[in-house]
Amino acid sequence: MPPRPARIPVLTRELIAAAYPSPAADDGGKIPLRSDAELARLLDATLRDGGVGEEVWLFAYGSLLWKPEIEFAEHRFATVRGWHRRFCLWQRRYRGTHGKPNLMLALDRGGACKGIAYRVTGPDVVTKLRAVWEREMVAYGYVARWLTAETETGRIKTLAFVANHGGERYAGRLPHETVARHIADACGHAGPGAEYLCEAVLRLEELGIHDRALWDLQALVAERLGASKPR
Repeated sequence: MPPRPARIPVLTRELIAAAYPSPAADDGGKIPLRSDAELARLLDATLRDGGVGEEVWLFAYGSLLWKPEIEFAEHRFATVRGWHRRFCLWQRRYRGTHGKPNLMLALDRGGACKGIAYRVTGPDVVTKLRAVWEREMVAYGYVARWLTAETETGRIKTLAFVANHGGERYAGRLPHETVARHIADACGHAGPGAEYLCEAVLRLEELGIHDRALWDLQALVAERLGASKPR
C-alpha cells in the first residue's frame, strides 16, 4: 500500500523563528535526574528482562523519528496497540521553564500508535543503546516497557518509552486547547516547545503517518503564535 501524500502544516519553522528568534536563558531550575549508575543498572535490568542478546528493536514515535541518534541495522513501519501518542509529560527545563512549563510526547494508554521500529544489532548492544537510553530515561518522565509491534513482515517485541504515570511529570489527559497554550507559550534554553511539535508533525507527514491529534494541535499552536507579538 503506497504511503499517503504529506500534508503541509500551518505550524512552520519560519513562524516559530519569528515568535522565538532566540532560545530563552536557562533559568537554572533544578529537576530530578537519575545518576549515571542508576541509568546503567536500569538499562542492564531492562535488557535482561527482555531476554535481549545481540539484537533489540526500539520503537520510535516522537523525537526518535527525526533524531534517532542510534546506529541501527534496519527500520520498519510498526504499530503498537493499546498505546497512543500524547503530549502528557511536563517539561520544566530544556524546552520550558518552571514559570512556563512545556509538554512533551509520551506513549499513553489506549488506542494505537504508528511509528518506526529500529533493529539494533551487536556487537555490544548496550553501548549502542546507551546515548538514547540516557536521553529518554534521565528525568523520570518515562518507563521502559516491552511491547508487541505489528510490522509488514510480522510481529516483533520492541522496547518503548511510555509515560510514567507514577511520576510528578505526568500531566494526564488535558484538553487540546490547554496543551496548545502550554506548547505555544513555552521556550527554554534548548528552544521553543512549538519546535518539537513542528518537527514531529513534519516527520510523521513525511513518513505518510497522519496523526489526527497532532495535526489538530499544530493548527492550534500556529494560531496562537500567529496572534502573538515576537518575544
